[in-house]
Amino acid sequence: MCVKGEHEIYCCGARVRISEKGIEVLSEPLIEYCPLHEALYGTKKIDVKAVLKSVEMKIAGFGFCCRNRAFKAEPIVAYGASEMMSVWLEKKLIDCAVVVCEGAGMVITTNGKLVQAIGARLTGVIRTSPILEVIEHIEANSGVVLDEDEASARIDQFEGVRRAFDLGFKRVAVSVAGFQAKAISEIRDFEAGAGLDVLAFSVCNTCVSKADVKHIAKADVVCASASKILRTKIGNKALLQLGVTIPVYALTEKGKRLVLAYLAEFKDKLVVFRTGRLPYLVESRGPRLKGCVDNQKP
Repeated sequence: MCVKGEHEIYCCGARVRISEKGIEVLSEPLIEYCPLHEALYGTKKIDVKAVLKSVEMKIAGFGFCCRNRAFKAEPIVAYGASEMMSVWLEKKLIDCAVVVCEGAGMVITTNGKLVQAIGARLTGVIRTSPILEVIEHIEANSGVVLDEDEASARIDQFEGVRRAFDLGFKRVAVSVAGFQAKAISEIRDFEAGAGLDVLAFSVCNTCVSKADVKHIAKADVVCASASKILRTKIGNKALLQLGVTIPVYALTEKGKRLVLAYLAEFKDKLVVFRTGRLPYLVESRGPRLKGCVDNQKP
């Protein structure tokens, strides 16, 4: 296996450690079925073996956590954070994006193709080790890593936004995973004093708890992932909803405006209709959480 260093991610709600010694699934997945996971990895029933298989496919097919990491900018999902940020950068609606990349930590970039290449098949990265080849590719493609020290690949969205400010950027989009949701509140406090205009995109929210909701509610755009809490507590605050299977909610006028700008470039056909209330849910659609999951009770 070509993995370099040690990394931890969330996959289907399971915590996974990836290292040169192999792949270890540290906790049971919280999801029993996900249509997106089935489409990407061909798995109908999600268990520890399915999680292991999907991570193995990431490594073998895309060099995930490896020196030979593939950076392909083709869109993977319809309403993903990297897909949207890529378009916003290309249309100059934002000045830069602040995102996480395994092997590099926080990345600040003006390159929309790099954002998509990083995020195409990325899941929530908890911690990561520096991979020199990954960092060199990022820096050669208009990216800046938060810590230039090769011994570090720090993940800190607040510090990433502050570094973007120090670099002179004013309109910043940042993606924040649900297990790091507190960073959204920290960013909002900093934004007000610094004169920044930050678009906060909340992602990887399958594992969020009730305590995270107050922070996620301050985001501009929120991916509900498999979370029941977000469908009820955040979905009802939305101004606009994208999709039904894995809904994405625009919570602010800024978020709505940028989402609509993304849709203006969307190539597939769309149906748009007015509704008196959100979220719009279809019970037979979307991921299914396991019955033992109790942190998702509204």
